[in-house]
Amino acid sequence: MVATAAWVSRLLAERRFDLAFNFGLAGSFRTSLHPGTVVHVVSDRLTELGAEDDESFLTIHELKLLGEDEEPFEGGSIVNRNPPPSISRLQDANGITVNTVHGNMESIGSIVSRHDPDVESMEGAAFMYACAIAGVQYAQVRAVSNMVERRNRAAWRVSEAIHALGRTAIEILGRV
Repeated sequence: MVATAAWVSRLLAERRFDLAFNFGLAGSFRTSLHPGTVVHVVSDRLTELGAEDDESFLTIHELKLLGEDEEPFEGGSIVNRNPPPSISRLQDANGITVNTVHGNMESIGSIVSRHDPDVESMEGAAFMYACAIAGVQYAQVRAVSNMVERRNRAAWRVSEAIHALGRTAIEILGRV
């Protein structure tokens, strides 16, 4: 997440781009988004940015360090209000960006009850944040490689997800 924010911001500061894509993999919280499904992440949330308060978690917004609707946030999420038309055929998804991917049923239950995400990645919100503040049109496109569940590498479908993502990326870039 930090590396993505730094490198994307650096690149956007050095050159002007009309459009940026972040193609990558994600874990899915939804059985309807099975491995190989490709989605457009329309909103993303930095779920670990905040502070513990004994048994509860306070978001950066609840700490009043950043407003829930302070640019580029809307209701605590980064929302892509101007995606490129070339991704219109993709299913929309709400994402979370985490430093530690979920693999514990208790933490999965907690994150689902607090945010009800569709997918999770380790850098999507950082990309969206950098593009939004630079004023660059963008899209975060993710292929599901696994279900978010107790760590189960045998169920991961990374090759299938990469293949689906590659096909989709070629289609999208062919329409730009």
